[in-house]
Amino acid sequence: MAERDAAEIRAELEQARTRLASSVDQLTDRLAPQRLVEEAKTGLVAKATSPVGMAVIGGAGVLLTLLMIRNLRHSRRD
Repeated sequence: MAERDAAEIRAELEQARTRLASSVDQLTDRLAPQRLVEEAKTGLVAKATSPVGMAVIGGAGVLLTLLMIRNLRHSRRD
């Protein structure tokens, strides 16, 4: 195995530092709280506006309405 001189080792270390800095920057951008919030909002809106999402929301609304009516009837009996 050929021995490397100090200049080659320094150059390799500098390349490794540059790659590491780039990776850290990419992770910072991907995990930024504001970006995560925006992605979550976008995903929820997309799901809620899909036919299945609208059916789920409608069903939940009907269920809540029925529960409220039931509770009102029970409270009037007491």
